Amino acid sequence: MSMKVNINAVHFKSDKKLDSFITGKLEKLSTFYDGLISSDVILKLENSSTNENKIAEIRLNIKGYDLFAKKQCKSFEEATDTAIEALRRQLKKHKEKQKK
Repeated sequence: MSMKVNINAVHFKSDKKLDSFITGKLEKLSTFYDGLISSDVILKLENSSTNENKIAEIRLNIKGYDLFAKKQCKSFEEATDTAIEALRRQLKKHKEKQKK
């Protein structure tokens, strides 16, 4: 079962390559937790003087709960990677709590 992934790029058009990169990464999360319902990804460019101006916000909807991570990096791929890593840790914690 694949979850629904909504990708929303603010003030720019994300390309197919980036979209499939994000979708692929998010679908790998289902190997850790099978109760994933959907995810909302918001990609933003921050008006800053540094080149670390790409922001990825990911909200993961799981049964009865929402997980959220927001990361800012040099590229959207890097921001997505670090945000998904943070979500993976949150999922593991959530799973541990359920076992108790």
